[in-house]
Amino acid sequence: MSKLVLFILILLALPVATAKEHQQSINAAQSVLDDFMREFNNRDLPELAKTLNYPHVRFASGTVKVFSTSEEFSDRPIYTSLIATGWDHSHWLTREVVLASSKKIHIATTFSRFDQNNRVIGTYQSLYVVTMVDGHWGIQARSSLAP
Repeated sequence: MSKLVLFILILLALPVATAKEHQQSINAAQSVLDDFMREFNNRDLPELAKTLNYPHVRFASGTVKVFSTSEEFSDRPIYTSLIATGWDHSHWLTREVVLASSKKIHIATTFSRFDQNNRVIGTYQSLYVVTMVDGHWGIQARSSLAP
């Protein structure tokens, strides 16, 4: 086999390996979003905190909040005001990967909030940045149009 043919074969194989690696990263990021929504609906802040990477940044309601640790994230009453709106649970409607690398995935999402009778009380768009940090896939940042 000539060196040129071998070189071309190697070049052709590289994007396949990268695409496979990216798909594994995308799958891991999507799994994190599944875990996030499950624990959010379970109202279990310590478990929800495990789906994040720190520092964790949240852009919402015209503010930016930075949580340095899982304890800082978990030590707050996030459900009180949400339940006051009639919220009971949330579900993803769409999730679209808009940027992918082997260690960082950006996912544009749409989700709805529901009351206890499963009626929609709000539908919102958001962007999640899921990263691999120290061997852990977690949500590093969220930007939401939800209040």
